[in-house]
Amino acid sequence: MSEIRNIAIIAHVDHGKTTLVDKMLLAGNLFRNNQPTGSLILDNNDLERERGITILSKNVSITYNGVKINIIDTPGHSDFGGEVERVLNMADGCLLLVDAFEGPMPQTRFVLEKALQIGLKPIVVVNKVDKPNCRPEEVYEMVFDLMFSLGATEDQLDFPVVYGSAKQGWMSPDYNKPTSDISYLLNKIIEVIPAPKHNEGTTQMLITSLDYSNYTGRIAVGRVNRGTVREGENITIAHRDGTMEKTKIKELHTFEGMSHTRTSEVPCGDICSIIGLENFEIGDTICDFENPEPMPPITIDEPTMSMLFTINNSPFFGKEGRFCTSRQIEERLMKELQKNLALKVDKTDNFDSWTVSGRGVLHLSVLIETMRREGYELQVGQPQVIYKERNGVKCEPVEELTINVPEEFSSKIIDMITRRKGEMTAMESQEDRVTITFDIPSRGIIGLRTNILTASQGEAIMAHRYKGYQPYKGDIARRVNGSIVAMESGTAFAYALDKLQDRGRFFIHPQDEVYGGQVVGEHVHENDLVVNVTKSKQLTNVRASGTDEKAHIIPPVEFSLEEALEYIKADEYVEVTPKSIRMRKIILDHMQRKRADRE
Repeated sequence: MSEIRNIAIIAHVDHGKTTLVDKMLLAGNLFRNNQPTGSLILDNNDLERERGITILSKNVSITYNGVKINIIDTPGHSDFGGEVERVLNMADGCLLLVDAFEGPMPQTRFVLEKALQIGLKPIVVVNKVDKPNCRPEEVYEMVFDLMFSLGATEDQLDFPVVYGSAKQGWMSPDYNKPTSDISYLLNKIIEVIPAPKHNEGTTQMLITSLDYSNYTGRIAVGRVNRGTVREGENITIAHRDGTMEKTKIKELHTFEGMSHTRTSEVPCGDICSIIGLENFEIGDTICDFENPEPMPPITIDEPTMSMLFTINNSPFFGKEGRFCTSRQIEERLMKELQKNLALKVDKTDNFDSWTVSGRGVLHLSVLIETMRREGYELQVGQPQVIYKERNGVKCEPVEELTINVPEEFSSKIIDMITRRKGEMTAMESQEDRVTITFDIPSRGIIGLRTNILTASQGEAIMAHRYKGYQPYKGDIARRVNGSIVAMESGTAFAYALDKLQDRGRFFIHPQDEVYGGQVVGEHVHENDLVVNVTKSKQLTNVRASGTDEKAHIIPPVEFSLEEALEYIKADEYVEVTPKSIRMRKIILDHMQRKRADRE
């Protein structure tokens, strides 16, 4: 029992968490021979690698000096809070990883607060001390102040601190004296993090995450809280709704390195995966066959944003995707619900659309992006904030927004955010940059990132975390400019785009296929403008000098999925297919749109 340690790694996006775990795997000699060096093993889905963020929590384990260390990688974004809360239940301690220049960031704070509430013992790792202009001493002070403000106990505040560079592969008690490897950190983990408590009694294990294999189906992953789990034994699953179901464990696996190994029994305190259970959800408890005692289920924060998902009914329906029907989309959403706890899906009155609620635009856009990569075609409406009634007062979700920006742009940024009902709560300067903190309604953040990057010439670093519900702050002006809408279907010609360039910015290239009702650009004025971008040049044999000038096309604006979701107006959809992201009006025919506006 004393030879197990369960630790969760907490860090802000891009502070080197996944790199550190890779170095720990190296220390435990657990690299597979064919693993390319320098590639991040843990962030193994394409989306995570492209964005450089961790979305799903993962488990790996290493054996060091005869002690098994289970490492649980947690997401840094508060949008994936559902992942974080489940995963911390499996750990006895945590590694707080902080950048030696940036210090603790808002999203470190979100996960750290949860970890301290559960009572985990922290070890602080100040990473990237090899960077120029880093300030390890100041960062250590900042971490202490943060823990104190989050209500850490005296034992938690008495944390050990380790300095080093995960990229260069060393950890040491003194940042001026680099060592040759990371063994100092591993020894500290074994010394400081408590071994799991040995609980006597009948079997208890809370299912905290799901795995899936094409051969064996769904796999339940969790930590054995009490007793011993054995292969082939009869058990009871206590469901979250209170019902009990008798079943049997077919196979039992524990984590070793990056993979699973089959085993006959798993003792209390270790993390394992169980194969062969048919009907279970995250939050269910695996208990004794004769006298089951369920554990309290996991509580998850409520969703704060919702979007309308509907089938693709544009003229380009089915051209690029394999799964387009309402049955296929509904099956996929139901499958997602089983493992994505912070998500909610409700049927609308219309049989082929659903209201999907989640923790923020990023949480929902990652789901949409995953679906489109799997070959799904769908349409999504404008993100809507979920309001609540509290004591007769209308309340809305509020977030803490932190922006780090060069000093000369700070007044522009403050003006932009106060117009969106943001209130400035703190401002501190570091050399030529300032960090400004605001409380801002969640709907004020929709569409903010692009504007802030434009206003700061791409220099701003922006992060936000969910804070809680507060009384409604009043109306916020959304995008002012109208849309340029295509009149008819066909191929867009450079000749037509060239003649229309003074009317606004375009989102399409010459030779792109468009359809009537598609949003092809942004109008300079507030109203929508319907144009014919498929008009070609009339070919006559009469030529006059000066009429044959070349078309000079300004490069079009290209949107990522999040930018498109934040850009659209209430009467528009984003059409998402495996190959393209288009914006369109909900009513495609412009005469019908006029009629609807009048009504």
